[in-house]
Amino acid sequence: MKLKRPVSGPIMSPTGNGWESKAVFNPAVFSWEGNTYLIYRAQGADDISRLGMARMRTPTEVGERKAEPVFGPDLDSEYEELGVEDPRITQVGNEYFMLYVAASRYPHLVNPPPHPREEEWRVRVSMARTADFESWSRYGVIIGHIDSKDAALFPEKISGNFCLLHRVIPQIRIAIAMDAMNYKERGPVFGLRTNMWDEWRVGIGAPPLKCPYGWILFYHGVDNQKVYRLGLALLDLEDPSLVVARTTEPIFEPEESWEKQGRVENVVFTCGAVEGGEDYWVYYGGGDAAIGVANISKQEVWEWAKQELAKSRYHEFDQTGDVTVEETLERKERNRKRGF
Repeated sequence: MKLKRPVSGPIMSPTGNGWESKAVFNPAVFSWEGNTYLIYRAQGADDISRLGMARMRTPTEVGERKAEPVFGPDLDSEYEELGVEDPRITQVGNEYFMLYVAASRYPHLVNPPPHPREEEWRVRVSMARTADFESWSRYGVIIGHIDSKDAALFPEKISGNFCLLHRVIPQIRIAIAMDAMNYKERGPVFGLRTNMWDEWRVGIGAPPLKCPYGWILFYHGVDNQKVYRLGLALLDLEDPSLVVARTTEPIFEPEESWEKQGRVENVVFTCGAVEGGEDYWVYYGGGDAAIGVANISKQEVWEWAKQELAKSRYHEFDQTGDVTVEETLERKERNRKRGF
């Protein structure tokens, strides 16, 4: 099971516009008013990350690209000193919620510091909401107590709560909130796998996509050679803190020269996937410099999910704690009633 490149090379590259003259990468993708749009991370000579917007003519062709950023750092926020990064957009009802990373440096306790050290990045999960992609309601930092990134909302509430995935090294974690703002941690979902393609880092890619057999999660993994690849995880439909399966092998990895030799070598990194026709279309940043697209048959993904769900157990490396016989039998009965 592999993502395929329908076209060779990037579908979007930097322009002469100052704010996106150095790099465009890591796009969110969403459907709005009958069209597919990207909101992407861009950097210019100042290395500040801002967000641009483009409308797709086809899944592989950009139709229109806005000349100015649609979202930039809040100048009054110390957390956005270095910009806003890696957007992920989820529609909940009639509104669109954008999760992004607020990037800054940890401030020194004493200036100038008596014992200078290497600058440390500070990253915080932040959120904004919009209905028209022109005016934004900024929530700011929503997980403030720890460095965290790679965050996205589920497209529907779980047991009456907004449900959010995010990454605190070394694990992807889950949190809930009744009001979309005040999140409470509910623990790890999955982490690293020794001697595998995701042994050094994991992080979510696209916001979860619902299918009959669970939540489909495109995620990225990094090995000890710092090669970024993509894989799939299947989360339980009713309780997405439970992992049903993860792909043993990556479904996508750097192959083309612009993915292997960009500003950062050996990177394919997604922040968004969308259903289009019979496929999932995954938009990604290559080499932290340009944007590409890959696709995979929904039928192929669903067949994998169906087979994994039929096993009625959770892989040991995915789950904290043991799965009892009673839990397994209960799961089988639930699935039988749901027709699986």
